Amino acid sequence: MEKLTVKAPIVEALERAYKKRSYHFHIPGHTRGEGVYEPFRKLIGDKFFQCDMTDEFDGIGTLNPPTGPIKEAQDKCAELFGAQKSFFLLNGSTIGNLAIAMGLTSKKKKVIVNRNCHRSVITGLIMSGAEPIWINPEKFDEWGLWGEISPQRIETELKRNKDVGMVWITNPTYEGVVSDIKTIAEICKKHEIILVVDEAHGTLWKFNNELPTPALEYGADIVVQSFHKTGGSMSQTSVMHVSKNTKIDIESLQHSLKLLHTTSPSIVLLAGLDAARANLETKEGLKNIQKAVDNAKYLINEIKKLKNISHMEQNIMDCTKIFIKAKNLSGIQLETVLEQDYNIEVEAASDKGLLLLSNIGNSREDFEYLAKCLKEIDKTDYSERFTPEHKKHMPLLTPTIKMRLRDAFYAEKEEVPREKAIGRLSGEVVAECPPGIAILLPGELITEEHLPYLEDYDMIEVIK
Repeated sequence: MEKLTVKAPIVEALERAYKKRSYHFHIPGHTRGEGVYEPFRKLIGDKFFQCDMTDEFDGIGTLNPPTGPIKEAQDKCAELFGAQKSFFLLNGSTIGNLAIAMGLTSKKKKVIVNRNCHRSVITGLIMSGAEPIWINPEKFDEWGLWGEISPQRIETELKRNKDVGMVWITNPTYEGVVSDIKTIAEICKKHEIILVVDEAHGTLWKFNNELPTPALEYGADIVVQSFHKTGGSMSQTSVMHVSKNTKIDIESLQHSLKLLHTTSPSIVLLAGLDAARANLETKEGLKNIQKAVDNAKYLINEIKKLKNISHMEQNIMDCTKIFIKAKNLSGIQLETVLEQDYNIEVEAASDKGLLLLSNIGNSREDFEYLAKCLKEIDKTDYSERFTPEHKKHMPLLTPTIKMRLRDAFYAEKEEVPREKAIGRLSGEVVAECPPGIAILLPGELITEEHLPYLEDYDMIEVIK
């Protein structure tokens, strides 16, 4: 598809509004940047503030309900991704997860959820009162990573619990591990259960055969994607897709979105989503995705030549997420070396290793420099600079649930010293996520088994 034939309705409406010269007696109060703190204005630039307007501006349309160019842009997004409807989200995928929980779950139905879900899923379940059935993921101890969700576990829980209304899976994980969504979708269809997939890190999958297959193509009912993570839009912008074949109550979902969304949506952010979608329809956009894949493969091949640095090699990974570790450095120490010695910023670091992303905006030169730096690090002795770090075990604890999640969250609480919390019920969410896994949730029994993972907490919030 030629770039010139691609339409971006919000971008075009914003351009018209920007070019229209008029007197302004409305919000935002900075009045096209004239009232902005000058150093900030110089940093960001005049044009940004001149484009900063809400969806109430004439000719742009509204977000809730979607009208005008905003509706047109959402419809184009749905068409591109093969969805019945697509909703633009301005509080990240978090707002999509909360709307799903509020609009489609209830106290009467249980929800099967992977324990390493995003924190917003937990928040949504607290808000709705739905009772979770937790499924632990597989794990890769050597790498300190959580793995895929077993379809067999989901099948077992569906047979065991006849009051399940939804299966809610995170795919991929933060580090790019992919579950067998095809089989999970078939299981859900057989049991007539809604399948929701938090596909925050999988926006680009549809557009390259070397990337995993997106959940919508396997029959998921709802998919939430963080466009800003990999798709090229600005921070906090995401999209929620609803399948063409689903039987969910879309109207209820829209009502929840309206309750949760801001009433002053940023047109700049919405235009960024529209532009990211349009870019995926251009030859240049598709070329950049292939470039990201090729750059990742290049780096992996270079890492294979090293003696002390290795990468996680699995056939269930998104190849654009490269997780590496060094023999004599923790992931955090390796991150420190890259940042301080080479001016390289990475996505994340842990005790075991660190995560690098190959993005659509990276060049081959970026990766050649990174490979060169890793080669130098591979040959360097850091024993005088760093001491060995204690590496924590991965907390894969089977929760003992004594109280419903929502009831526990709203129960009267008190704080007690960590050692005195044993035998009490947790009153808070204790989770190193995102990413990670919940160690304790409200209403769960605290045992001695939890203490090694609570070293950073002097006091624990418990239910009175």
